[in-house]
Amino acid sequence: MTELLNAYWPMILIAVAIGLVVGLIVFRKPKQKVTLSKTETPVRPHMAVAEERRAPAADPGGEGNGIGDEIAAAASDVAGQVVGAKVHSNLPGSHGVPDDLQRMKGVGPKLAGLLQARGLISFQQIAALTPEEVTAIDADLGAFKGRLTRDRVIEQAAYLARGDQAGYEREFGKL
Repeated sequence: MTELLNAYWPMILIAVAIGLVVGLIVFRKPKQKVTLSKTETPVRPHMAVAEERRAPAADPGGEGNGIGDEIAAAASDVAGQVVGAKVHSNLPGSHGVPDDLQRMKGVGPKLAGLLQARGLISFQQIAALTPEEVTAIDADLGAFKGRLTRDRVIEQAAYLARGDQAGYEREFGKL
């Protein structure tokens, strides 16, 4: 054994050095730089970047701009299916200023409230619903079951989401 160590000690030393370097790179805990802002609230670097990207007029919710939002939406969809929670797949934009869902024909205050309780607060979200999602939501609407398909709410939302008022009025009548 000592002959083996004497013969290969340089190689063993190099292997240990490489292992230490790799270990430091992999297991090193990154240091966060925290600075105080004018409001005395700690600001971390990733928070400052998010604040710079947020455009108040264009995206009041500050969501839906990156891969992180896509990962969060995917994770919440999977978690929702596993635990049986009602999770909507179109999370980005769900915290902005809600659209007036009652502008659509057949959607009154109660149905609008039921949709908003499920996280559907914009025409864009409603227009993006898949047939499977419409069926799942429709099953939970109680007295309003069948209303989404009967009153073509998804089609109405698509027109209103893209701002096509003329097309909406041609298809569904005056707003």
